[in-house]
Amino acid sequence: MALPERLTGRELLTYMGLLRGMNAKEVAQRTEELLAVLELNNTEGTLVINYSTGMRKKLGLALALLHAPKLLVLDEPFEAVDPISATTIKKILQKFVSSGGSVVFSSHVMALVEQLCDHVAIISQGGVISSGKMEDVCGEEKLEDIFIRLVGKPATKGGELSWLMF
Repeated sequence: MALPERLTGRELLTYMGLLRGMNAKEVAQRTEELLAVLELNNTEGTLVINYSTGMRKKLGLALALLHAPKLLVLDEPFEAVDPISATTIKKILQKFVSSGGSVVFSSHVMALVEQLCDHVAIISQGGVISSGKMEDVCGEEKLEDIFIRLVGKPATKGGELSWLMF
């Protein structure tokens, strides 16, 4: 998601909350809490253009959560975030779901999908090739193995780069 870069994170959250018609006091309170939980509260005065990729990911999540939606659609929410932030994001998403919300997210990290999701869709070349409850799609196999089998592109054999041998 492209973010306006000439605002601070706080300014962007405030602007988007007010644009959605939220009460200014509620926007301020939620902004403060989201910035603190996502460890972006120490970026006061820093424009979004100067944020790292991980900081932008966290700000994007904060923007998505600000108005307390029932559905979150996230593109690679764990990409470029440090392990501590990833754990925080997992906890936020788990709380969101346990409170009645739904999350749809894309990921190339199958172990993460197995850990967090109860339903999965395997997509290849723009189409769904398998979907359903995690246990129905995977059975006893790992999701990564299922993905490789269904997509039909096995991992390369190590021999192609024989010059790497030391």
